[in-house]
Amino acid sequence: MLAFLGAVICIIASVPLAAGPARALPGGADNASAGPGPQRGLSALHGAGAGPSARPAAASAPPPAGPPLSRFLCTPLAAACPSGAEQGDAAPAREELLLLQSAAAQLRQTALQQEARIRADRDTIRELTGKLGRCEGGLPRGLQDPGPRRDAMADGAGDSPALVLQLEDAVRALRDRLDRLEQELPAHVNLSGAPAPGPAVPTALHSKMDELEGQLLAKVMALEKERAALSHSGHRQRQEVEKELDALQGRVAELEHGPSAFSPPGAFKISIPIRNNYMYGRVRKALPELYAFTACMWLRSRSGGTGQGTPFSYSVPGQANEIVLLEAGHEPMELLINDKVAQLPLSLKDSNWHHICVSWTTRDGLWSAYQDGELRGSGDSLAAWHPIKPHGILILGQEQDTLGGRFDATQAFVGDISQFNLWDHALTPAQVLGIANCTAPLLGNVLPWEDKLVEAFGGATKVAFDVCKGRAKA
Repeated sequence: MLAFLGAVICIIASVPLAAGPARALPGGADNASAGPGPQRGLSALHGAGAGPSARPAAASAPPPAGPPLSRFLCTPLAAACPSGAEQGDAAPAREELLLLQSAAAQLRQTALQQEARIRADRDTIRELTGKLGRCEGGLPRGLQDPGPRRDAMADGAGDSPALVLQLEDAVRALRDRLDRLEQELPAHVNLSGAPAPGPAVPTALHSKMDELEGQLLAKVMALEKERAALSHSGHRQRQEVEKELDALQGRVAELEHGPSAFSPPGAFKISIPIRNNYMYGRVRKALPELYAFTACMWLRSRSGGTGQGTPFSYSVPGQANEIVLLEAGHEPMELLINDKVAQLPLSLKDSNWHHICVSWTTRDGLWSAYQDGELRGSGDSLAAWHPIKPHGILILGQEQDTLGGRFDATQAFVGDISQFNLWDHALTPAQVLGIANCTAPLLGNVLPWEDKLVEAFGGATKVAFDVCKGRAKA
C-alpha cells in the first residue's frame, strides 16, 4: 500500500504546471534571475537523468513575470517504489513456502501410514496370542498356563517378516516347554517308586509315539476313504432311486389321466414376437457328421400369411446352407441341403400349432415331409451322397448367410418354436405319428430339446410351455 501511494505522488509531481515563474527555493536565489535555476528545478522534478536538450530552451525563453505559483516537489524513495530486484526476491520465498507445504503433507501422509502399520501389527499380535492360546488348549488341563484365554482367530496371510519371527518364537517356546515336560517325566516316575529310566528311555518313548502316530494316521486315512466310498455309493444309489421314482410317478400319472398328462422333459418354447434380424435361438451342442437325419419340431407361425420365414438353419464353415427349412414370401416351404432345394407340401398359415418332421438320407437323397403325423410328400435326388458336415452352428428362427450370423429380416421366423429334436436316422411313420399325437414322445439321440442346450438372444424369450397341454386346450 505504501509503495502504491508513493508511486501516485511521484506521478502527480511529475506533471508539468502552467507557464509561470518558478517559486524560489527556500534559502536560495530567484529561479528567473539565476542561470542554473531552471536546470536544478528540472532535476528535482524528473531526476538526474534529464537530457541536456532542455537547457537552451530554458535559457532563451525565460518565464514571463507574474505572480508566483506553488509547486510540488518529489524525491523518489526506495521504500515507495520497489525495484525489480526486490520483486524477484519474492519468488524464491513463495517457492520455499510451497516446498514447506509439500514436505508437511508428506510428513502427514507418512504419519498416517505409520499409524496404519501400528494397527496392523497390533492385529497380528492379537492373532498370535489367540493361536498360542489354541495350541495350549490341546495340552492336558493341568499343564495349561493360568491366565485369560483368548479366542482363536483364522490364519492370516503370513507374509510379514515380523509375523514369521513371532511364529518362530512361539514354536521355539512350545518346543522348550515340551522338553521340560519330558525332563520332568522321570522325576514323577521316581516318586511312584519305579526305577529311574536310563538314557535310552526318551528314544524309546519317541519311537513308540511315532509308531502310534503312524498307526493312528493310517486308521484315519482308511476311515476317510471308506466314508468317501460310502458317500459316493449312497449318492449314486439315491440318484438311481429318485430316477426310478420319477419314472414311476410319470407312468402312474399317464395311466390315471390319459395321454394329455404327459409332461416332456423340455417343457418350454422359444418365442419371436416380431420380424427382425436380431432375435433368435441358438443350440449350444455341436453336431457330428450325419449320413441321415430326422428333424421334428412344433411350430406356430404368426406371420399373417406373408411367408413363414426360417424355423431353423444349420451352417458349417464354407457352406452357409448345409441344412435349411424356410418359406420365403408366397413360395412353398423348402428344404435346402448343401444348397440343393426340395419343395415341401407343408402349410402353417392358420396361426395354430403344427407338428413338422423332415427326414433325409444321403443314399439317393431320399426325403420325406410330415405335418401333424401325416406324410405330406417325399422325393429323392436331394444332395445325394453328400454327408452332413460336423461342427457347425444351428440357429432357430433365422437364416444364416455366414457361419452364425448375417441374418436377413425378410427370412426371419415370427412365432413360437418348441420340442426341436434331431435324430441320426429316419424315423418310421408310426414313430412320427406317436410324437405328433403326444402318445409316444421321443427325444432326439443327436440333439434333444433340453433347457441347458438352447439359448435365446436379441429379445427372443424362453418361456415354460407344455406343447401337448397347450395344444389340447386350444
